[in-house]
Amino acid sequence: MRHDSRRPGSTPRPAAPSRGTGRTTAPGAVDRAPTAAPARRARPTDVFADRLLSVLSGQRPVHSMLRHTVGRAYDELALLAERGPLRTRGTRPVVRDIGYYVPRPGAIEAFARIGAGDQLRAMAFRLECGPDHRWRCTAVELGGPRTNTG
Repeated sequence: MRHDSRRPGSTPRPAAPSRGTGRTTAPGAVDRAPTAAPARRARPTDVFADRLLSVLSGQRPVHSMLRHTVGRAYDELALLAERGPLRTRGTRPVVRDIGYYVPRPGAIEAFARIGAGDQLRAMAFRLECGPDHRWRCTAVELGGPRTNTG
């Protein structure tokens, strides 16, 4: 009877060596197993930029941000989303770049460049870490294309 370890119900094969230790593949040859890099957690600025973009572009409802906002931020977001400033026909808006400043521990002031085709918009938001160690949005603003006033 043949025992194939790749089939369900069979005994599992031993795990491959970790930390880059070699395993012999042929007499005298050593194949270095690639080590898996630890999964990087997304920064709160990245997560919130995506969440805010999905609301402001009409992909998600405003109430999806209820538990992720504090104070006037939800009202500001609801007013912005009502106007649908990032709704586009055709090209879906994406976060092109994110920058941030940490004014104090537990607070982040961030900006994101939002692109849709050849249009570029700016979004600014503030995050604060609560006593439960969860980040929440406390302010959000959206800038449009620059107008020449001169």
